[in-house]
Amino acid sequence: MSSPFHYRGTLEETALPEMFFTIFRHRVPGLIDISRDGVTKRIYIQDGNVLHASSTDRADRLGAYLYRTGKLSRQDLERTIRKLAGSSAKHGQIMIEEGLLSPGELYEAIRGQMESIIWSVFSWQEGEVSFRIGEFNEPTIKIHLPMRQVILRGIKRAPDTKSLIGRLGRKQTVLRPCYCTEDLIEIAIDLEEYALLRLVDGKRTIYDVCTEGPFNVSENARLLYAFYVLQMVERVEGDGRGVTIRLDADKKVAS
Repeated sequence: MSSPFHYRGTLEETALPEMFFTIFRHRVPGLIDISRDGVTKRIYIQDGNVLHASSTDRADRLGAYLYRTGKLSRQDLERTIRKLAGSSAKHGQIMIEEGLLSPGELYEAIRGQMESIIWSVFSWQEGEVSFRIGEFNEPTIKIHLPMRQVILRGIKRAPDTKSLIGRLGRKQTVLRPCYCTEDLIEIAIDLEEYALLRLVDGKRTIYDVCTEGPFNVSENARLLYAFYVLQMVERVEGDGRGVTIRLDADKKVAS
């Protein structure tokens, strides 16, 4: 019996958004682990959706997230942490018992916490990444974020625009559209994002689109790279559609 596929690489050689799209395209379940400086963040993938996210970083814990987002005072945070130390209950359960959150508010808080973990990895410039294909024990709380929305929203938070454009092409590279209306609906493109996408017409260069778009140049560049990863635009001179990454066992991911 063959062993399940397990890719390992670094963020310097593997563009995380492109890896996400390959996983989406193949609709394979599995776990993505992104590690840096002793911290590991895990993303659970199933049926083309992000199902769950976890982190070993103390700053990503539920209490820290609630305090950081203004939903929990420092006094309440410290008090519930002290109570947590002598209890087998989870932190969220203690917050409900203390009247700090309703069950519905706790669910939304956990969802926000997981989303925060997901968005954070898009800002990592270095570290190790692995993807292990296979079923996993389903977590109790699931968020079901569509993968293509995760890619778009994650790239919009990426800090290094220059490296993204480098993966997209040269300033003089011309792009053309290759999307359908269903793509726009599923990815939840808003009006300004759609306005930028419509500038891609098979004649304008990357430079033209980035300077003429509705946002500043950096934001336009991020979105344009996202459209490219999502295979909504392609290079006019290219011989393939969008970004291709192999998922063959024992081989590197390559674009």
